[in-house]
Amino acid sequence: MSRDLPVVVGVDGSEPSLRAVDWAADEAALRGAPLRLVYASLWERYEGAHLAEDVGEPSERVRAEGVRAGGVPEGVRAEVIVESAARRAGLRRPEVRITTEVVPEEPEYTLLRESRTASLLVTGTRGRSSLTEALLGSVSLTVAAHAHCPMVVVRGSHDNRAVPATHGRIVVGVGERPTSSAAVRFAFEEARRRGAEVEAVRAWRCPAHESPDHPLLTGEPSRLHEERAAEGLEAALEKAPDDVRLRRRTAEGHARAVLSDASRDADLLVIGARRRQRHFGLQLGRVTHGVLHFSACPVVIVPEQE
Repeated sequence: MSRDLPVVVGVDGSEPSLRAVDWAADEAALRGAPLRLVYASLWERYEGAHLAEDVGEPSERVRAEGVRAGGVPEGVRAEVIVESAARRAGLRRPEVRITTEVVPEEPEYTLLRESRTASLLVTGTRGRSSLTEALLGSVSLTVAAHAHCPMVVVRGSHDNRAVPATHGRIVVGVGERPTSSAAVRFAFEEARRRGAEVEAVRAWRCPAHESPDHPLLTGEPSRLHEERAAEGLEAALEKAPDDVRLRRRTAEGHARAVLSDASRDADLLVIGARRRQRHFGLQLGRVTHGVLHFSACPVVIVPEQE
């Protein structure tokens, strides 16, 4: 059934969204799934208009209508964007079946609705320079907090091309709740598709009041916290499949810093996000929020139901 569910990508004409289209086309080919390109025409209200150069110039018909109306009509502009993105995806992955839709509504509402019937939801970052590219747009943050399926935020390059998967390594962050295994399962499934290895990472810290500098506690607090981290990691990987190469690593430090650092030579960073039922506020924790902003590779947010 998952092969029938599409990989959905949000497009808006920006260079980050074109990177997302490239990445989503590759992923759809890996999964043998269709690709669905969705444009929510109210996107500019939140993120601002900034077309990528690869979208190209409007046709003569579009320019003529724009002159008569005092600008390019929104409906025509939206069609240009999705048609250009579909051509791009088709040239990149001709074997993938592609559909498009322009929806005249709020982008968050559109993408969250799409996530109910998608195998994967893909968006790009927002930004117009190497500095602002580090900051994630409000739409992607909101959708990441509430998506019903795994969501990918494509990061890792500041040109308009998706970063090729060259490392053969998928990093999955293991948190304090080892029973939350949806992210781990996703990482293993993705590793099978890519022929990649999985590196499971668990960060740990020694609380300040247990500083190893204390003369009576030298070495003990750090060792105990590291051992607990290793035990939690083993519990999360208890049902690891035999057909996927697996590395285990514990590291001292803030989880968001440890995972962001691990992303530098990874093709994908996978983390879980707890979904509390009947809770409608922002559900992204500090770790998730941090890696979404500063990861060096695409990040997958996998819903973990409480």
